[in-house]
Amino acid sequence: MEDIKDFGLEELKESLLNKGYPRFLARQVFSWIYGKRIEDFSLMTDISRKARKFLENNFYISGLKLLEKETSIDGTEKFLFRLRDNSTIETVLIPEGKRNTLCISTQVGCRFRCAFCVSGINGFKRNLKSSEITGQYLEVSRFKKTKPVTNIVFMGIGEPLDNFDNLVKSIGILTDPSGISLGKKRICVSTVGIIPELKELIALNLGVKLSVSLHSADAFKREKLMPIAKKYPLDELIKVVKDFCRKIKVPLTFEYILIGKVNSSRQDALKLAKLTKNINCKVNIIPYNPSSYFKWLKPSSEEIEGFSDVLRKYNLLFTLRKPKGWDINAACGQLRAKFGCK
Repeated sequence: MEDIKDFGLEELKESLLNKGYPRFLARQVFSWIYGKRIEDFSLMTDISRKARKFLENNFYISGLKLLEKETSIDGTEKFLFRLRDNSTIETVLIPEGKRNTLCISTQVGCRFRCAFCVSGINGFKRNLKSSEITGQYLEVSRFKKTKPVTNIVFMGIGEPLDNFDNLVKSIGILTDPSGISLGKKRICVSTVGIIPELKELIALNLGVKLSVSLHSADAFKREKLMPIAKKYPLDELIKVVKDFCRKIKVPLTFEYILIGKVNSSRQDALKLAKLTKNINCKVNIIPYNPSSYFKWLKPSSEEIEGFSDVLRKYNLLFTLRKPKGWDINAACGQLRAKFGCK
């Protein structure tokens, strides 16, 4: 039997057609599972009994098992889910005003080992299936009916573009009008800068937002912080990023972890301002969230203010992010700190 949640809408249409059932049955199933949140074929009452029986005999509807939920003093919530192979992943819900942003994982572990990120310490285990990616949204929504998810960032455990096909399929499911129908501009894909897949994402023109992990405008420093930058150099990445801005017409976001005495000087800020000068973008400045796994320092208030002063001087649009969920290891770079790769 196959997990019906691993099918995109078009895939399910073709599968059903090949088995002698009309294509519109796929849209009915999508509406029940993702729109009405019914996960029992026998309860899908506008589908014929014959078709329901066929679905029951050929497909199953998967779900994630919630093992633990933690709540931060700032209201951030972290969910620990167990998968069918007993692997675990974490998902974070971040409240901010009227917005409730869900930070979704795309892999069990991560192969890229950024120097400040706990998620890659124990290496990479496997990609998440599309059912496991969208399942994070469905399960959190089930628990938070009075506080619905409004936005999604693919920024949890793993590198989204390293699981490209399942990422794209999940975006299709999340935005399909038959079910969840989340607005494309409410979805953001984060990446360390895998250039071939980034080009492919641009070509698909999915209409979602893009966030690029930068962390330094100095190529040498960036390679020290992000080993993947040796394979995909900063100057090549910037060319592709500019192509995204030209074609997609959506402002880009650069993520910049500000680490004390590493990439937090006024000179670092000047290089950042110059690098991004002709790019339609904003920069999220994220003060480093300390972890016992690393010896990096949180930037001082003087470093933060000096860095910000330079960006203001050069009229760079930026946001100084407040730490969210740091007390439950739910902040940027902290996922898997407690549970590791199980």
